[in-house]
Parts: sequence; C-alpha cells; structure tokens
Amino acid sequence: MKIHGRSSPEFQEILTPEALAFVEQLEREFGTRRRELLQKRVERQKAFDTGALPGFLEETAHIRAGDWQVGSIPNDLQDRRVEITGPPERKMAINALNSGAKVFMADFEDANAPTWENLIQGHLNLRDAIERKISLTTPEKTYKLNENPATLFVRPRGWHLDEKHALMDEKPISASLFDFGLFLFLNANRLRERGTGPYFYLPKLESHLEARLWNDVFNFSEDKLGIPRGTIKVTVLIETILAAFEMDEILYELREHIVALNAGRWDYIFSAIKKFSKRPEFLLPDRAQITMTVPFMRAYTELLVKTCHKRGAHAIGGMAAFIPSRKDKEVNDIALAKVREDKLRESNDGFDGTWVAHPDLVPVAKEVFDNVLKDKPHQKEKMRAEVNVTASDLINFNIPNGQITEAGMRLNINVALQYLDSWLRGSGAVGIYNLMEDAATAEICRAQLWQWLHHPTAALPDGRKVSEPLYHQFMAEELEKIQTLYGSPTYAASRMNDAIKLFDALVTSDTFAEFLTLSAYEKLD
Repeated sequence: MKIHGRSSPEFQEILTPEALAFVEQLEREFGTRRRELLQKRVERQKAFDTGALPGFLEETAHIRAGDWQVGSIPNDLQDRRVEITGPPERKMAINALNSGAKVFMADFEDANAPTWENLIQGHLNLRDAIERKISLTTPEKTYKLNENPATLFVRPRGWHLDEKHALMDEKPISASLFDFGLFLFLNANRLRERGTGPYFYLPKLESHLEARLWNDVFNFSEDKLGIPRGTIKVTVLIETILAAFEMDEILYELREHIVALNAGRWDYIFSAIKKFSKRPEFLLPDRAQITMTVPFMRAYTELLVKTCHKRGAHAIGGMAAFIPSRKDKEVNDIALAKVREDKLRESNDGFDGTWVAHPDLVPVAKEVFDNVLKDKPHQKEKMRAEVNVTASDLINFNIPNGQITEAGMRLNINVALQYLDSWLRGSGAVGIYNLMEDAATAEICRAQLWQWLHHPTAALPDGRKVSEPLYHQFMAEELEKIQTLYGSPTYAASRMNDAIKLFDALVTSDTFAEFLTLSAYEKLD
C-alpha cells in the first residue's frame, strides 16, 4: 500500500509500517465484498426509481420472530444518557471529553472534512486523549483533560467512501477500513489496559448484509490482533430509511459486537428524500417542517426503541444541534425550550440516552434524562409492546399542512453554500445561525432543491412553480447576504466560488448524485 500524503515525524507515529500492513490486510480481505455491496445499493435504487417500495424482508422473518438477544455490554457502556459528538479536532476533543457527557463520539465522517491533515492529526489527538496527555495552549487558555472524561467512541467513514491518499494496486482503498484499521491497531490494547475498549459508531448502513461485512471485519481483526472475540463494541446509526426495515437483522448480524442503535435523524431525512427522489408522491416540504413528530419519523423512532429493548440493546436518541448564544438570552430561551421538549419526548418514549452537539447542552439533556432514569443506567425494561409499526408507516410521508416555501428554498441555498465553503476549507462541523451543521445538513438542502426542481407539481403557496430561474434568482440574492455576513476580506479568502459550482451542479443535474461528499472530496487536499 502506498501513502500519498504528508508524512512528518509526528504523522509517522500513526502511519507505522505495522499499522499500514494491517489496514492493507483488511482491504485485501474485504475490499471486493464492499464493492459488491455498493453495487447492490445501485440496483436497489433503480428498483425504487421505477416504482418499487421497501418492506420487511421475507427471507429474514425467522430472525425477527426469533428469541435472541445481543451479547454482553461492558460496564462503561451501561449508562449512556447523554452523548456528545464532534470532529476529532484537538480543542473539540478536550472540551467534549470534559463536558460531563457519558460518551464522546469522535466523528471522522459527517463532522470532519477528510483532508489528510485532519485525518492523521485526528488520530494523533485521539491517541493522546486515550493516554491522558492531550492538551492545547492558546493565547487565551490552556485546555487539558479532567479526572473523569467521557467514554470514547470513533465513527469511521461510511462504506461508500474511498481514501484517496492510501492506494493499493494503484486504487484508493476503503475509507471505512482505513479509519477503523488505523484506530484499532494503534489503540485496542491502550484502551483495554485502561479498562475500556475499542468502541465504534457505524454510519449509513443500508442493509443487514453491510452489517455482516462489518462483523466479519471485526472477527478478522480481533483474531489478527490476538484480542478476544467480542472485544470490539459498536453502535449502529439507523440513518438510512432502508436500515429501518432491517433493524432486527442488523442487531442479529452484529450480535456479538453490538450494544445499541442510534436514531440519526438528519441523515435519515436525507435518505428518505434520496431513495424516493424521482417519486412525485413522496415530495416533502421545507426541512423545518419535517419534525420528529411527523408520521414517518415517529414510526421509525418508536420501532427503534421497541426493537432495541426486545433484543437487550440500548436505544440512543437524536441530535440536538442548537449552539447556545452567550449574547442573546431570548434566542437561548426559545431554543432550549425546544431542546427540552425534544429530549422529554425521547426519554418518555423509552430512549436510554440522547445526543447533543455542544457542551452547553449536556446539562439540559442530562437533567431531562435524570428525571426519567433516576439512579438507573437505562430503561431497557420499557418494552413498548403497544407499538406496532407497519412497512407503510415507515414510508408515510404525509405531513399535514406541509408547504414548500420561499423562505425554505432560500435557507437551503444559504446554509448549504456556507457549509460547503467551510468544508472545502477543512472544517466539517460548522456553526450556522445558532445550529451546529454537518454534511447531513447540506445533503438535505441540496436533495430537497433537486427534488423540487425536478417535479412539476412543486410550487410555492403563492402559486409560483419551483423552477431553475427562480432558484438562480434566490441563489444570487442569498449570495449577496452571505457576502455581507462574511465581509469583503473573509469572502475573498473563502472557497465560495467552488462551493457555488459544486452546489449548482448537484441541484440542477439531470441525475441525483448519491452523496455530495463524493464530488466535493475531489476538491480537498
């Protein structure tokens, strides 16, 4: 395997010959199966485009009906009432580990722009955090770990992504195997010595066969590294609409390694739009109107809790993305009330924990879950026997009074352009209008605009059709707002021109691109 990226003495501490040889073993063993599974995604998409609908699989009915449970769950993963997520950036990692959350998920995927620098520095940061020697000194402050940091999880990139800086037989290897393999090889024993373990979040799975591939990767890795089977523990993000139909099967395939499922709400909405982008009957309104209480989102989260608890796994709720303002109390009060309402619904539904994006939200979410859990680590005894979700419930996209509005179109354009500009400059977690945005945000924005532009029935409440001229008019006007917001020097130094070209191509193309990060990655160092 050849590495085409900067290799400083510090980076060589991560990119050791032994670690790279292990990653190469993973790619040689599993690369072909990964590519075959990605081709299955393409074939399924063609079926949905021509009228097919997803359903619960007949061939796995015996698994859904079976009496089985997931394997043992380590002590440090019993109580997960609040989790915080963010990129593996040094300051973020220290603040997240110190935040009072039970878990910090270091995200190499949607919250991280995968420049070579970000990736390898991220691994250095996590190694230093595991060894309790991570620190950062700025002109204002020195950051270092406190005595009781959160438990660390790592989210590698999804099966669909390649790592262009690591070539095997002159072809990029799997980004998933690169991220996972490096972290596991370097840190599995470090983590076990500290009484914890190598814990991972798995993103964007679309089927139990993709989960089976991960499980085979884990078994192979544990055997190669001489660690007991089942040492690796994972949580799977149910953030694609197809995975919602296979939650039992995903838990079953990973049963020796899995401890929880998570309701990844933003990617789930994007997936719903993407899978049925060519179907006019599934036209969705503004993203602000797609709340957790609309029928298809409610069905998916209730089924997730019921499925997890039946199988002895934790159910982890969705992201609260609000960034508290240190200056505007009124904005805070309104937003925090919504956060509390959201977390109250999750805790009452039976979720065992939840996600936040900012340290200041940890106390808010913790208070809500403390009131429900009391001194219990979770509420897996809440079986939700009354929940009976059908296949049609999971694709019931009817949203009462849902509308496509001018404000919704403008916000999609504005936020996506700001996010893409930041991503291209190396930042994958971006505060925009008091919300912490990641790649899923930009995906929803461009997916909605594509869908609205490509269906003649899409119209604003005043009767104007959603058209390319209208989209380009709003684009020009929103760019003026962004220029004012940035100021001339910042705008001149930005990558907004690249962001505009990328976004415009995605929105106006005749074909729906599967992931914007695939084309955007080509523009990253």
